[in-house]
Amino acid sequence: MTFDKVRTNVYLDKSLKEEAKQFFKQYGLSLSDGLNFLLKKTLEKKELDFDMQIEPILPGDTDYEIAKNAYENYKKHPENYVTFDEINWD
Repeated sequence: MTFDKVRTNVYLDKSLKEEAKQFFKQYGLSLSDGLNFLLKKTLEKKELDFDMQIEPILPGDTDYEIAKNAYENYKKHPENYVTFDEINWD
């Protein structure tokens, strides 16, 4: 499954962008994936007030090695993976 993507330029506060990148990275998301997630959730709820129920994976967590290995495999073979946008949420 592929999605028609478009490059969009937005003006962000520099420190906010860096903070957001680090925040989304905790969840295995790029800044682009994180912003797409936020936009989708906002449009689904039709409101700006929503609760993200995602917890970061930390080195002491039991799933940390699984997530780390998945990320390493993704870096080696990104063509074998779907993006966050390609997941069917229905």
